[in-house]
Amino acid sequence: MALQDVLQSLRDINLSDIDINDLDFSSAGQWSAPVKGLTALFGFAIVLAAGYFFLITDMQAEFKAAKSQEQTLRESFEIKYQQAGLLEDYRQQAKEMEEKFESILRKLPSDTEIPGLIEDITEVGIKNGLIFNQIDLQEEEQLEFYVEKPINIEVTGGYHELGAFVSDVSDLPRIVTLHDFEITRKGGSSSGVENRGGLLTMKITAKTYRYSVERE
Repeated sequence: MALQDVLQSLRDINLSDIDINDLDFSSAGQWSAPVKGLTALFGFAIVLAAGYFFLITDMQAEFKAAKSQEQTLRESFEIKYQQAGLLEDYRQQAKEMEEKFESILRKLPSDTEIPGLIEDITEVGIKNGLIFNQIDLQEEEQLEFYVEKPINIEVTGGYHELGAFVSDVSDLPRIVTLHDFEITRKGGSSSGVENRGGLLTMKITAKTYRYSVERE
């Protein structure tokens, strides 16, 4: 039977005349052409729907996943592209930091320079009119990347002279930090030191540093 005849037969079917209960699927071969066509069309619709849910739905899920992955890759590419553009700046910054670090290391005294540092501190104190009661080297302390060398200092002088001494020691070309201030009043006066309401005695710990060769 030609396709046009099947379509015409489908048009001529009166669905109200078909009772689904009267259909005997064991004798489907004897059904009329319109019924066969309608059954085939119904079966095709079922297959199409099943194919949509089992095939198309999976494909849509894969498409969404691929689209999401594409967006992630785009964002990753943009970040890496920006980082690549800044790479030269990072290299320049790293070079500058290395130069600054080397400059700091050059300010750290070696063992043989400690006496020179003591001499500098003494000159600063004398220049400010102070009297040194003691200046004692303490044991070195090994830290992670450097060695710390404490120096206990005790000087006597006026209030302003002590302040100038602390400022001048901090300005020395070597790295020196000052810790543990202790100032007490001392009665009387001393030659060479101006008496401004009494003399003061200051105990202070100066710490200098050297690079730890063992860590290289």
